[in-house]
Amino acid sequence: MSPAWLIGLLLFIQPANLPNHLTIENDGEMITTINRSDYILTFPGIPLIDLEKYQLFLEELDKQTYKPPMNAYIDDRGRVIEGELGSRLYRKAFNDLFYSYFYKPTTARVEIPMLPIHPRVDRDLILRIHVMKIGHYATYFNRNNKARSHNISLAAEAINNHVVFPGETFSFNRVVGKRTKERGYMRAPVIVRGELSEDIGGGICQVSSTLFNAADRAGLKMVERYSHSKNVTYVPPGRDATVSWYGPDFSFLNEYSLPLLIRAKAIGGQMLIEIFSSDEIDYEPRSVPGAIKTPPQEIQIEADYVPSG
Repeated sequence: MSPAWLIGLLLFIQPANLPNHLTIENDGEMITTINRSDYILTFPGIPLIDLEKYQLFLEELDKQTYKPPMNAYIDDRGRVIEGELGSRLYRKAFNDLFYSYFYKPTTARVEIPMLPIHPRVDRDLILRIHVMKIGHYATYFNRNNKARSHNISLAAEAINNHVVFPGETFSFNRVVGKRTKERGYMRAPVIVRGELSEDIGGGICQVSSTLFNAADRAGLKMVERYSHSKNVTYVPPGRDATVSWYGPDFSFLNEYSLPLLIRAKAIGGQMLIEIFSSDEIDYEPRSVPGAIKTPPQEIQIEADYVPSG
């Protein structure tokens, strides 16, 4: 006999004065209140739980209470900051509470059972792989171009402290995410079909190109890389990696047996990327030509900064 039928039969013989409201709490704070009668189906005169409606409620409750874990990271002062546990709804335990509430409620209030979620990257891992620098590259930009400099800084922050595990492919678009006004990106020069124009997120290709050269110097396997339709000034010819949310991506594969740590920073007109791992790593570096240290002359574009939501 299914739980729905069993609960329905038990409901049928329960007194009519059972409490109808259930307050659901998380860490002592009220999340929502539900009505018992809203989840009852009447079938051949027998009240049953509306499982379809209950599953929709469960999905929404899961989204509402989910807390993502926070990976350990290295801050601007070089300190390793410990990660934080996340949590998500423990569905099986909540189902037991929910059925009990319908069967024979003894309380009109329940605390949501949660399961801990451990971060992928903890402090010990950071300390283990922030040892040997296996790849690095620096490019230069005109810091007086405020919009472009701002976009470069945002993209650098997005990939900073990212860990690429063995056998994992790093995707620039996936890690950085969509470049939109809502996420803080501004209009700045971009190259489209060989012509210079302006668009949201202009400048981030300098970050992907810097990362490509650092990864190449570290001997990593390139999975996807495309050059611009026109030479750019911040890297030698043929050493760029163009990216677009609805178009090209830059990605590489970590074929080594140890994780890699990406450190990225844009400061004072310099875009710097370093790739670290454990001192136990066996890798084969490649020779990569350096970038011109003179910042290029760029178009100054007036654009309003839109803070991230």
